Amino acid sequence: MTAIGELIDSPLTLFMIALAIFVIFLGIEKKFEPLLLVPIGFGILLANFPGGNMSVVSAETVQGIDEMNLLLIAKDHGIMNMLYYALIKTGLLPPLIFMGVGAMTDFGPMLRNLRLAFFGAAAQIGIFSVLIAAFAIGFTLPEAGALGIIGGADGPTAIYTSIKLAPHLLGPIAIAAYSYMALVPVIIPLIVRFTTNKKELMINMREQDKLHPSKIKINNLRTAKIIFPILLGVIVALLVPSATPLVGMLLFGNLVKEIGSDTNRLFKAASETIMNTSTIFLGLTVGATMTAQTFLNGETLMIVIGGFIAFAISIAGGILAVKIYNRFSKKKINPLIGATGLSAVPMASRVANEIALKHDPKNHILQYAMSSNISGVIGSAVAAGVLIAMLG
Repeated sequence: MTAIGELIDSPLTLFMIALAIFVIFLGIEKKFEPLLLVPIGFGILLANFPGGNMSVVSAETVQGIDEMNLLLIAKDHGIMNMLYYALIKTGLLPPLIFMGVGAMTDFGPMLRNLRLAFFGAAAQIGIFSVLIAAFAIGFTLPEAGALGIIGGADGPTAIYTSIKLAPHLLGPIAIAAYSYMALVPVIIPLIVRFTTNKKELMINMREQDKLHPSKIKINNLRTAKIIFPILLGVIVALLVPSATPLVGMLLFGNLVKEIGSDTNRLFKAASETIMNTSTIFLGLTVGATMTAQTFLNGETLMIVIGGFIAFAISIAGGILAVKIYNRFSKKKINPLIGATGLSAVPMASRVANEIALKHDPKNHILQYAMSSNISGVIGSAVAAGVLIAMLG
């Protein structure tokens, strides 16, 4: 009745259990996105114990499972499959998480520094660069699109895009996306070291504001922060309808936050109850897709490598955009602002601020970095919508 014999006979399963423990270790000991890596790691652990019936099976393995009713899935394939096909395959959880992210996000820094928001768009270059490269080496266009979206550094966006374009690659894409998000404190300094110099990193944004003050002032920031999510939601829904589930829920969550006391209960539900519950189920079910059979293969290795390349190109692309801007503008921008055009909010901004302070203890750039960082969230979701519309 025990699983010990099967474990001894399955060395690859033992490797996956070791990987699960390592992922949990990164979350607990290294504090790399513990809210994400701990559930994902534990999901991997549960899925790889023989006989536990906690691994997610694909529609390719079990014909017709995605058309079965949930009670039958739970009876025949376990509760983890029921949760996966109800919450993940339907695309429900990523938009709910985006709603929570919106409720916890302040668009104020971006509205005060709108010119910096364009660098969030520039950082999306990694998505499309890797899409082209992945297609060139043999991935189908939908698979290449799902792989490239890792460069947006947004776990829910990567999962949502994978569900729509390449559901059979969901496990490795999700673990790659969240792993690289967790490694932002390592990856950003690495790319910055090879793409910038000390003089550029010492550009003081506050001093630049004093030398070249902005001619545009927002007189009523609260009103602007209420109008902005409504206006942007309308624009995105009209121009990129397929991005509406993600961007729309992000902006709704932000709106109930900015309205204030009248919608405080909605804000708390979105940012706490719904967000936390969604994160738990997302992490566990995504982790449960990663069994030895589905994860340990050459395709997964290419996804992990391709994801890192997409991530690195996105950071470098944002930095390069700042360098080009500085050549034509009197008001200089610290290249670290471009490096935060990823969706890893607010970790990327904190990392950029720490790098700036190491070179100049008075150079606080957190608020400026958040402008690019927040726009990167919107940019990656819009990019995902474009890919889904074109390749889905």
